[in-house]
Amino acid sequence: MQKKALETARVLVVGDVMLDRYWFGDVSRISPEAPVPVVRVTNTEDRPGGAANVARNIAALSGGAILLSVIGADEAGATLKTLVEKEHVQAYLHTDTTISTIIKLRVIGRQQQLLRIDFETSPSHEILAAKLADYERLLPQCDVVVLSDYGKGGLMHIERMIALARAAGKPVLVDPKGDDYARYRGATLLTPNRSEFREVAGGWKSEDEFDRKAHALCSELELGALLVTRSEEGMTLYHDGKKWHEPTQAREVYDVSGAGDTVIATLALMLACGAEMAEAVRTANRAAGIVVGKLGTAVVHRDELFTE
Repeated sequence: MQKKALETARVLVVGDVMLDRYWFGDVSRISPEAPVPVVRVTNTEDRPGGAANVARNIAALSGGAILLSVIGADEAGATLKTLVEKEHVQAYLHTDTTISTIIKLRVIGRQQQLLRIDFETSPSHEILAAKLADYERLLPQCDVVVLSDYGKGGLMHIERMIALARAAGKPVLVDPKGDDYARYRGATLLTPNRSEFREVAGGWKSEDEFDRKAHALCSELELGALLVTRSEEGMTLYHDGKKWHEPTQAREVYDVSGAGDTVIATLALMLACGAEMAEAVRTANRAAGIVVGKLGTAVVHRDELFTE
């Protein structure tokens, strides 16, 4: 993979953004008020989360990342905008004065996550309509589209977005959420994790049954491909009626938060560079093996993933 190819590839990322806020501290005693640890906070850190983490992963691999989303008119929104721009992401963040920026606050003690607190509200219809207009304007500038659905309301027009991308000849990758996958019909690639796939397809008792359910979902939703990430079992791709399986490459699993963002970011960038689907999955699997060895929502850099 040539550096020039990576740097000229452009990926449009649309979806729910959030601020991942970390409070790190020491734990030395149990609270006298309740049987919970007392964390004495010694350090804080903010990182882009959700679709913003997908975009920063693309930028970390030297790709061109365009981010389209909605934030609140608040400190968290301003912080998020500053963070993504520092990481060379071209950000179009609509400000909605009726909401607060989504925050996921994680309390970390002794390198272990002890608590997560979520603050979230859904964007207004007017802001989402303006975002759709921006999507249509930005679409010709990109090679691949990623729709990062965290179920926070930012992708109300996802069916229209998929249709517009396909009409423009742009591959569209979707990271799904919830149990209604009909809204993702016609996507080039769908990337559920194992539990998300089970929520939609039901359980399975054998690998053959798993395969049948995967092929059935591809057919039902008219998908170009389906990639199921299966944690310690690796990831399985269904494409053109065939199956490819990549065993996990994780050397040490330290934190899986944000790993799905790294996978879809790597897939999108590889496809934008002209890679075949199976090759893109192999590279994304390597990226996943690297990022789960890092704490919190993290990125994989180009020199970690590719050998010159």
